[in-house]
Parts: sequence; C-alpha cells; structure tokens
Amino acid sequence: MATNVEEEKNHQYSFGKLKELEIDKLFRAVVKLEGSDLHLKVGRPPHVRVAGSLRPLNRGPIDAEEMQRLIFPMLEVDPRLRERRWRIFNEDGGVDFAHTIEVDGKTWRFRVNVFQQMGQVGLVARRVNNWIPNFADLHLPPVLEELCKYDQGMILLAGVTGSGKSTTIASMLDWINHNYRGHILTLEDPIEFTFTEDKCIINQREIGQDVKDFMIGMKHAVREDPDVMLVGEMRDRETFETAIQAAETGHLVFGTIHASSAPSTIGRILDLFPEAMHQAIRSALAFNMKAIIAQKLLPSIKPGVQRVPTVEIMIFTPMIKKLILESQDEKLADAIRIGAKEGMQDFTMSLKDLVERELVDRQVAIEVAPNPEALKMALKGIEVKEPGIL
Repeated sequence: MATNVEEEKNHQYSFGKLKELEIDKLFRAVVKLEGSDLHLKVGRPPHVRVAGSLRPLNRGPIDAEEMQRLIFPMLEVDPRLRERRWRIFNEDGGVDFAHTIEVDGKTWRFRVNVFQQMGQVGLVARRVNNWIPNFADLHLPPVLEELCKYDQGMILLAGVTGSGKSTTIASMLDWINHNYRGHILTLEDPIEFTFTEDKCIINQREIGQDVKDFMIGMKHAVREDPDVMLVGEMRDRETFETAIQAAETGHLVFGTIHASSAPSTIGRILDLFPEAMHQAIRSALAFNMKAIIAQKLLPSIKPGVQRVPTVEIMIFTPMIKKLILESQDEKLADAIRIGAKEGMQDFTMSLKDLVERELVDRQVAIEVAPNPEALKMALKGIEVKEPGIL
C-alpha cells in the first residue's frame, strides 16, 4: 500500500472525518427500510431483513470482485484495528466489529460479521438502535425490573443469534443507570449500544480496541471497582469461570449464552466443563445465579411494532436451586410453570400473554410454541395441572 494513501487514511481517521465507504449506501438502505439485518453473498443481490423476513434489494447480484471492493475497506478504515481485523479474519475465517454511519444527521451503529464461505467473502450486519428502549417499549415482562435490583450474582440471557439478547441486557443496564448510583463496566466484542450516563459512571471497553483480549480485560476489571459488569457471551470455560468468580466476589454480572430455553441452559453450561467438575459447577450456579432469561423474537401484528420477544424466566428460588444441586434438570420446566407467583414464566405463559394482548398472531404463537397443545388449552382458559416435582 502506498505511503501517501496510508497517511491520508490516518489523517482522515484522526479528525473523525472518514471518507464515505461504498458499502455505506447499503447500510443506509437498511436504515431507510427500518430493517434489522443486511446480508451480502456472492451471486445474490443484497438482502435486508424487514419485520423478520429477508427481502432482496432492487439491484443485480454481487460478484466476487464487487464483494471485496465493498467489504475489505471496512477492515482497514480504522488504522488502530486494521492489523488485528485482518489477522482474525485470516486465521479464524471471520471477524466481528462495529461500523458507524450517519443518516439524516443521526448516527447508526451496525454489528458486522465478515466471513468466508465456499472460498468467497460474505457479510451479515445487525443494525443496533441508537437509543436504548425501556422494558415497556420492548414489551418485556415487568419482573425484569426486579431482577435489576440484585446487588450481586449472575443473570444470563439465553437465546439463538438474533433473539434480542443484547437489546434486553442493554435495557436492564440502562434501568440500573437511571435508578442506582454505581459503576457499570462492560467488556464487549464489539460494543453495540452506547450508554448515556445518568446516575451511574459507565465505562465500555471494546476487545481489540481498548483492551487486548477478554481475559486481560477481566484481570483489569477487579481493579476498576465495578458494581455491575457485562461480560458478553459465555463461549468457553475460561469466560464462564471468570464471570462466576466476579459474581462470587460481590458484583452483579450479566452475560449471554446460546441456548434454546432457560432449563437447557444448565446443560449448555455444564458442557463447557469436564464431567468431574459438574457437581462443583452446579454448586456455583445454585449459590450465584439469580436468573436465566431465555427469549425468541416473533413478528408482531400490532401496528408500528415489528417484532416482540417471547420470554421464559427461571428465577433461582430455593426450589430451582434444589433441583439443580440434585441434578434433576428434567423437573426445572415444571418448577418454572408453578413459580408464576415468584415472577417465573415459561414460553407457553409468555405466548398466551402476547396473543391476548394482540401483539402476536395466534397461529404464529402455536407454531413456535414448545408445547402447542398446552398453549391451545391455555388460550381456552384451561389450566393444565402439573404433577408434583418433588
């Protein structure tokens, strides 16, 4: 690369006036269409996910040369991160980062994943709102407010990619920001939502940009006096061990994990560890976990609302702790169903509520329900008596 080009990029970056990238036109289209995701694949036109459905843009397919012309400048736009992004992309076959554009005077952030597939480069980018919605705006259960009042322990958000986990956590952290005085520290890869401080001091550290890696970030964190921490995704044993240690030492720790339901999250965590450690991990969960929230996003039928979450909440009551300690995970679903008075709910209860509030179509709710027959009976007002769990 020519020296004068390198100097020009560094000069542009230092003054925050980056030359507009060609791909920014596609990101603007996502914003204009109120889409949630942008998909780019060689041989196909760009696709935007709008209200949960992928739709092609009105243009021709992207060839391999155009794809590289669109994507590669994004890896190089920030001279501080250029080398790291290319290294991760080449070594791992994919790289995550944040990208920012302006549309009509407003700043919009995207969480970008650039990857290789069948010898070609592809991209999927998720639009991140430039404001943090509250629980009511997200149509989340009011009990989430109560979960934000813990002063220590761990709260996990479970779900597949694109289920709204990050948005829910951001809303919970922002509630704490508006209601308590303390220090919120986040370790993110990349940073998605940016917070406006109210009562809290908030420090957001991006892996690769602000700190070399997650483990170093956590090592620093214990010296940074946090009250609340966001540690990102529980991808491996080391991440979970570090997070649970932070919870044990008096911090309120938030994290995410890929799991389909709150009860199945227990098994997902245990899978990170050898079997000989499972009982110790169960003990750590029973004494430090406060709640596991699982959610899925569904298309909404309410005007002005594109998607709403169906939410399962497992609060670590004495009953839940006992079942986990005794390895009776198969009884957790029943315990959630009979724990409504303590703020718990399963997907059937959540879907029933969404249908009755006319947020979700009845047939859609039945199609996604883990137990369609139970939901049909619940919608008819028939309460299913569960067998005893002890």
